[in-house]
Amino acid sequence: MSQQADKIALYIAERKKLDLLLSDELITKVTVGLGPSIYKQDSETVSCTDSSELATVRDNFLKKKLGLTQPDEELDAAIKNVCEMMGTSNKHKYRALFYALLTKNFGKTDVYN
Repeated sequence: MSQQADKIALYIAERKKLDLLLSDELITKVTVGLGPSIYKQDSETVSCTDSSELATVRDNFLKKKLGLTQPDEELDAAIKNVCEMMGTSNKHKYRALFYALLTKNFGKTDVYN
């Protein structure tokens, strides 16, 4: 298997473990869209305790990638909700799953078609 296929398999296994309602197809598309960032330990995960990282998720992913125009407070609430869905004590909040949950939450899966 390729490195990318290994990562996708890891994320699908984590999705099952966390009981997240995400399709394998969406996880695969988001993973591919993240490119080489999934191979770096620091950028592979999202830290829900780092406010600057969460602001980057809001500004670069939700606003730029998904094209959302909702107020920051609404976007921040969605990010906080995903942090809770993935488990506050979970240290492995994989970016691919995090972004897939946000994409699904805002009904923007067409961005990955």
